Amino acid sequence: MSNVDTAAVRPGEELDWAAIDRYAREHIEELTGSLEVEQFPGGSANLTYLLRYGAQEFVLRRPPFGVIAPGAHDMRREYKVLSRLWKHTRLAPRAYAFCDDKSVCGADFFIMERRTGVVVRSEMPEELKKHDNVGRRLGFAVVDAMAELHSLDPVACELSDLGKPEGFAGRQVAGWSKRWSLVRPANDDGLMDKIAEKLAAEVPTSQRTAFVHNDLKPDNMQFDTEDPDHAKSIFDWDMTTLGDPMIDLGTLVQYWPDSDDPDYAAMTSQPGMLELGLPSRAEIVARYAEMSKLSMADLNWWVAFAYWKTCVVVTQLHTRWLRGESKDPRMAVIGERGPKLAAKAWKTLTTPR
Repeated sequence: MSNVDTAAVRPGEELDWAAIDRYAREHIEELTGSLEVEQFPGGSANLTYLLRYGAQEFVLRRPPFGVIAPGAHDMRREYKVLSRLWKHTRLAPRAYAFCDDKSVCGADFFIMERRTGVVVRSEMPEELKKHDNVGRRLGFAVVDAMAELHSLDPVACELSDLGKPEGFAGRQVAGWSKRWSLVRPANDDGLMDKIAEKLAAEVPTSQRTAFVHNDLKPDNMQFDTEDPDHAKSIFDWDMTTLGDPMIDLGTLVQYWPDSDDPDYAAMTSQPGMLELGLPSRAEIVARYAEMSKLSMADLNWWVAFAYWKTCVVVTQLHTRWLRGESKDPRMAVIGERGPKLAAKAWKTLTTPR
């Protein structure tokens, strides 16, 4: 989802639209008119398409082409979450139908409601500039949305079986270590393994069990142009589980721009975020601490984990491009960020808070 909104489907990322049309008409009531398809050009992994039937619009999500890392791009999980969570929070779009018949489009996919709004990436959308202090207001709204998600009761949402909270952080380290082993470059210097060993040896004690999104950041949220104080939607729920909510805060801090961080511009694809007028990292941490009542004593561990995990992710994306499984030109250079992210993870992990 992006401010560009939709575009023509990228060459090489077309699906069997006739089969998808048949499936949609069988599983979603009262579809009229012929199917029109466009693609959401934002995002870097899952493929997301707009399905339009006259005035009705839906979103189809499926994994990227090629080899998929174990447990990644879980459309069944994302459907399960969104088919229930929308009843309990405005932040979750409604999912309508899930398909695991690979003959339809080559992979699991699901269809959900399409929401309109703006997403903040490297530039402030024109429609939001009319608001005073809009950067600060949007920044705090991102934190507030995260705290709201973490406050939901999994039992009340019929999602108490979504994950196994006990040992969550340790399993995260082990799982991402395995993923790294599958994409480790030939010129690997061993730092990522060294970080993994230290992370595993210093896993924090969990403070609370909550829904965790696992990729919360400003451009995975959508805003109404008239309301910069509240996020309208959160996207990309395929890694959602039950675990320690500090993992989401660590992810958010890792992505968050801060003029006091000399390494930020080298590790992001969106250096323009520094010009958005967002609150500082210290301010968003303080906001979350106040709302969640959680201790921030182990924050550096969670932030270091986020840098380390993101290094694995960008290496996966670049590897997929090298194999010819991705046609997205952004993936040709994304791997250059990997060593910088690893170095930042080590620096953060070995710096006392």
